Amino acid sequence: MSLDADLARWREHLTRFSALLGSPPDRRTPPRPEAAPGHCLIFAPHPDDECIVGALPLRLQQEAGWRVSNVAVTLGSDVDRRAARWAELQDACAVLGFDCIAVGANGLSDVRADTAEREPALWASHVDAIATLLARHRPALLLLPHELDDNPSHRGVYRLVVEAVAQARLDTVLAHTEFWSTMAAPNALVQTNIADTARLITALERHTGEIARNPYHLRLPAFLADAVRRGGELVLGAGEAPPDFAFATLYRLVPYRAGQPVADLPRSVWPADRALSSVLLMP
Repeated sequence: MSLDADLARWREHLTRFSALLGSPPDRRTPPRPEAAPGHCLIFAPHPDDECIVGALPLRLQQEAGWRVSNVAVTLGSDVDRRAARWAELQDACAVLGFDCIAVGANGLSDVRADTAEREPALWASHVDAIATLLARHRPALLLLPHELDDNPSHRGVYRLVVEAVAQARLDTVLAHTEFWSTMAAPNALVQTNIADTARLITALERHTGEIARNPYHLRLPAFLADAVRRGGELVLGAGEAPPDFAFATLYRLVPYRAGQPVADLPRSVWPADRALSSVLLMP
């Protein structure tokens, strides 16, 4: 099936789902690319994470002309599947218009929160590799799992990126993401309209080996819908009226200066009719 056919199929399904939720038709502010668009790096613990948490970078790319690159920190624990997972990742990123950056020949090994204590030399080499990558690209925005995302590799990538940002003394913004465990204090709720949600799911379908094991792409709409439910209270405030859209992703945005965190950015909701730009990353 062609990409256009896949997108059309998912748009039809999502339109019906959105109607059941009572959401109004999609609205979208015409994109206005920035004169000097930024660069976003997604630090993916596994191939497929770029699709699950990709709402913010996808919108920055489409609405402000940002470059988005997915950093394949690992290619999974199954050595025999790594070549296939890299190929699937490239297919998925092609759907989204993201670049792919490989770390080493087959990704990094043993990226866990306790690797530094168990294998200090290996961990130091991992931090050096990511710090070098950050110094080369100088990204304005990094996506990474939050500290307590309940998967060993997700927690490992959090620690790895934070230590590499400190080593590179980078000025940037970290966007914490969630999947295995929810965040306690998200401060940004980013809507995806039906077309963009369809694109994220279509990209996720390209990870064929993974969805054959677990068809989690079918559950992604519910995950994005639940972020609207939670975000209405956590970002807007307890007791506030929830947003009137169907699908969104939660993030916690934290500016870093010279490699160290400063105060979180103010809480904000970004519906599809409010064009995203670098203003999102300003205190």
